[in-house]
Amino acid sequence: MRVTTAMQTEEPFALIRLITQSYARLVLVAFALVPAYLIGYLYFFQDRTLKFENHAFHEIAIAVATLEGLFVTYVTWQCYRSSGEPLLRWMMLGFFGFVLIYALHGAFTGFAHHDIWLFLAYGPASRLAMSVLLLVALLSYRQPADPAGRRVGRRYWLTWTIIFLVVDVLVALLATSRFAGIAPLRLMESTALTLSVLNVAVLMLRRIRSPLMVIYGISVTSFALSSLAFLLGSPWNHMWWLAHVIFASGFFLLSYGVAQAFLTTRSFATIYSHEELTARLAEAMARTESALQELQRTNQKLEHLAATDPLTGAANRRHFIERVEAEVARARRDGVPFSLLALDLDNFKWVNDAYGHQVGDTVLQGFVQACLDAIRPYNGVARVGGEEFMVLLSRTSLDAALAIGERIRAATAGTTFAGETGRKVSITVSIGISQFGSDGDTIDALLRTADQRLYHAKRHGRNRVTAT
Repeated sequence: MRVTTAMQTEEPFALIRLITQSYARLVLVAFALVPAYLIGYLYFFQDRTLKFENHAFHEIAIAVATLEGLFVTYVTWQCYRSSGEPLLRWMMLGFFGFVLIYALHGAFTGFAHHDIWLFLAYGPASRLAMSVLLLVALLSYRQPADPAGRRVGRRYWLTWTIIFLVVDVLVALLATSRFAGIAPLRLMESTALTLSVLNVAVLMLRRIRSPLMVIYGISVTSFALSSLAFLLGSPWNHMWWLAHVIFASGFFLLSYGVAQAFLTTRSFATIYSHEELTARLAEAMARTESALQELQRTNQKLEHLAATDPLTGAANRRHFIERVEAEVARARRDGVPFSLLALDLDNFKWVNDAYGHQVGDTVLQGFVQACLDAIRPYNGVARVGGEEFMVLLSRTSLDAALAIGERIRAATAGTTFAGETGRKVSITVSIGISQFGSDGDTIDALLRTADQRLYHAKRHGRNRVTAT
């Protein structure tokens, strides 16, 4: 029943998601085609005889566009220097080439009456140059980053500057030659239109949908529609001015994308889409979780090392005292006693002298294991000195502790420890026991009593357990 309910809930959600995605794409398409609505309106309803010829306004507009273009060129160059993306390199050249060519369209505004072709030719030439370079930019999308040396090489950028200046000269020669006329201008504008449409088609075929590339696609659509408006208009009429506005809108939108790249990743290819953000966030959270787990494991290892004798693996004196302090507090609260065992290996110095310290270390390790086996389920074994050990027996009376101490003594006496030299070593242990309550209610009193009884066992023949 629960599975069926979950499936029923999931299906409407998937349908709503599909509808929402379709709606979002339709909104983007409708927004990108806004200039087309304006073009259609003017084409069918404008009075073609109406004109607005204002040279000063045109020159100011071109000057503003030139300065804005230089700024965007610089920002794009900074992004390219950082990321090395070929896409940004070609975009930067597209902006720069447009500025160097388009600036003369404004500079020759005053020639509009006696040399109309010199005035007009730089407009379609600049848009053609930009459309070529933007198409090359799109085709280089996701290509490997350029090496650092190429990003700052002056010769490369100087070469392109010369190319754009040569284009300026060639346009001037065309505009003042016998081939000057409306046909070459329409050819350049039509080619720019075709390349911009091709740019949008490639973008859609490659299914590039990151946010900045969506901005790129809408901008290039605006460039295509501006070329269409220029082809349908004539100098100074409303369609001609609309074409300028459409192109400027696309240019401003693309410059916004460049600014966003500069303020974030300085890249067009590695910018955030919702899916990429979700994936990267999940990846970052996974890395963080892994790092936290590793840190936790490291802390646990450090805590273990700080609380453990490195040779035998038993608790060290500091950790043992902390455990006894906690046990004292619990015993005072609950009224249930516990016991301590003080252990000392008999004649252990003789083992080190006769067999060496390596064998002695092996004996210590084997003794701790024998203690652990003997006191199960307790595990409170601590090494508090060279061959001195303590055992904490929670909730254990003196009689039970005496029995456990006897098990430890018997297990030790009955075990033969093998040294690294192959020799067999036998050893015994003396044990003193104290109990919380009857032997005191402080750590010092309990430890002192256990030690006294340990030394009593030593003085009376060793290999014995003393509880009184």
